Amino acid sequence: MRMGHTFAAAHPAAVHCPELTTRGPRPEESAALLTAWQRDLARLLADDLAGLLSGDRLDVTISEPERVTGADALRRIGQIAANALLRCGASAETALLSFDFATAIALTDRSFGGDGRITGTVSETLPRSAALLVEEAATMIAGAMTAASYGDMPPPAGASVNGEVIVRSESAARLKAFVLDAPVLLFTLDIFNRHGCTWRATLVVAADRMERLLPGGGRRPRAPANRTPASGMAAPFAAMPLPLHVVLAEFDLSLARLQTLQPGDMIPLAMGRQVPLMVGETTLAHGSVGTSDDRMAIRLTRLPAFTPASAEGVLP
Repeated sequence: MRMGHTFAAAHPAAVHCPELTTRGPRPEESAALLTAWQRDLARLLADDLAGLLSGDRLDVTISEPERVTGADALRRIGQIAANALLRCGASAETALLSFDFATAIALTDRSFGGDGRITGTVSETLPRSAALLVEEAATMIAGAMTAASYGDMPPPAGASVNGEVIVRSESAARLKAFVLDAPVLLFTLDIFNRHGCTWRATLVVAADRMERLLPGGGRRPRAPANRTPASGMAAPFAAMPLPLHVVLAEFDLSLARLQTLQPGDMIPLAMGRQVPLMVGETTLAHGSVGTSDDRMAIRLTRLPAFTPASAEGVLP
């Protein structure tokens, strides 16, 4: 039985971008990626921070994240602390890192060979040396977070493998690292040395950015578009008008003679048998001068090294 009608779709079939059609990780997969990221980050920090702290052998632990609001995270950090806004990860995400003043001063003491123990008395202002050490430590932590975001895979060619401190402030709220009423993940970083010292830092990441910090979660570079190289024989250049000129004669005059020229002066010209046809400073062809339809014209006799392909080079 044959149908008496042909049917056509009422609307074109939808074509969606990969961001909509690609399935994200399942909850159990995300949990496994987060665990791997915490493990790798702790290992990297133990190695990287050792050189900053008098070569100590370090152990670093990273707590399970607490899901709180941005406002709650700021209350946990306090009004005054050594804070740094980081740029890190394969897709250059931002995160907030915070040390309290006592920890920052103790880390500075250890970096200069002291015992690095946290004392009960804390200055109301952070010494310059402590601020510089916090920035250096924060830069190392941002770099370790970037390295951990690649997991076991090598970074793509040309991708950044570093992190950086965007700005520091004693007020975490001033850094605007996240929206106050949006969910964030709060991690506690504990750094131990073999002499019984423990230093603690707080790391806060907006919840919607955390997935992009995990291995494989960064933005993948788009495939380069399959573009045809621009050609002088194709649109839009093919229809572009170009001013041409013919050089009939060239001659030299002294500056003194040039200054005495007056209307009516006769200047002899020695016109060659071949004159150049030019666009700008580029010679396109040579020809002989004559007439055509009672108008002056040039008959092309030679096109030196000029082909349609080389015409692209004369475009402005």
